[in-house]
Amino acid sequence: MAIRNQLTVMKMKLLRIKDNSQQKKQSFADIKALSDKIVDKTLEQLEREGIFVFPEIVKDAADITRDQVILQSVNDNYVSGNVMGFLGCGNERLIIESRFSGDSDYFFQYLLEKVMAFPNLVDLETDADQDNRIYNFLLFLFPYYLKSAMRKGLYKEYISRRYNDGNVKGTIDIARQIRLNTPFTGNVAYTQREFSYDNALMELVRHTIEFIKHKPYGNKILAKAKEEVKLVIDVTAKYEPYSRAKIIERNKRNMVHHAYYREYLSLQRLCILILQRQKHQIGTGSKQIYGILVDGAWLWEEYLYLLIGEKFYHPMNKDDKGAQRLFEGNNGLIYPDFISKSNTNRLIADAKYKPTENIGNRDYLQVLAYMFRFDAKVGYYLYPESKGADDMKLRMNCGSTYEENVTPRDDVSIIKHGLKIPTDVGEYKEFVAEIKNSEEEFVKIFEQS
Repeated sequence: MAIRNQLTVMKMKLLRIKDNSQQKKQSFADIKALSDKIVDKTLEQLEREGIFVFPEIVKDAADITRDQVILQSVNDNYVSGNVMGFLGCGNERLIIESRFSGDSDYFFQYLLEKVMAFPNLVDLETDADQDNRIYNFLLFLFPYYLKSAMRKGLYKEYISRRYNDGNVKGTIDIARQIRLNTPFTGNVAYTQREFSYDNALMELVRHTIEFIKHKPYGNKILAKAKEEVKLVIDVTAKYEPYSRAKIIERNKRNMVHHAYYREYLSLQRLCILILQRQKHQIGTGSKQIYGILVDGAWLWEEYLYLLIGEKFYHPMNKDDKGAQRLFEGNNGLIYPDFISKSNTNRLIADAKYKPTENIGNRDYLQVLAYMFRFDAKVGYYLYPESKGADDMKLRMNCGSTYEENVTPRDDVSIIKHGLKIPTDVGEYKEFVAEIKNSEEEFVKIFEQS
């Protein structure tokens, strides 16, 4: 069943459901306060209320949009969307697992571990402190967001600095001049605007680094972005441990607006969420909603790239990398998921986070258009296979029903190629061992390309 029995840990009410599934509304009776706050609300609304959506909606993922809902009311049922994650309100918790996970949620945990380099600390069922588990996810996200932001270089902005010396380069501060330099001793009090790396945002990142350092597993987390951490420490010479509250407030008042630095906006939001945990427990209060949501389709696509990246190009819409065009004159912008690097036996592959029976219609048209554009004779749908089904080869037809001469072609085909997801396993170690075998079998089909 998609829903497990409710667990009560320290008076906590916990419900587990699967993404892209349907459940009776009565199943949510024990977490009514939480479900009432999220049902029929868009991701944009939930993000404004404090939910951390990963990756940044719209800009980073084509499969989720600002108007998508994670729990939709349909007659007597609630229908979940294409996101996974953890939500809380008061003493109520909702965990949305992958529909391909079987009775455990090892698949979701494994994807996070591979793509996000999360440590293996996500056994939510055995941890009495569910809030700490959710909060740990924020910490685990930090290296990824830091590295993503700093690919744009260190963030710098104009800041005003006060000086009192003989090298006047800015605007003289009359009040300070009278207060500091009467009688006149040769110094002048002035203020100068400077383009600096040591600004409020970089100080916020430094505070976050120092905060994580003091966690028992903090060094392991920061080791995932060792070079970036060193750069931040090097440029924040004015860092003061006791200025944390002031730095947080300055950043809340001045969020990053420049489109070029949008990765820094995500990092800024994450840092504020992490550091504010010091002042109050995450989700404090019976009315506050909190949590983390991850786009399943994005996570699956990034995981596939780790498996087949040596053989395929991976155009990325969010980074404006690898954009392709259907037509001359810069017309028809497209981003195929994967284009094989071989230009003699070109392959097109499309990542699909859905069962094989749900792949059809517009999916076919999209991949065929990509194949036509790149002169590829073979295309692939790469999907999670949890039922043990074998690959399905679809040969393209030629001819017309009007002329009664429809026959399958031998030279153009699309293959539904599933990666077998272990579902009947007792422990996470067993799951990892089995899925690694699945990965080896999965990539064999591309070894000759």
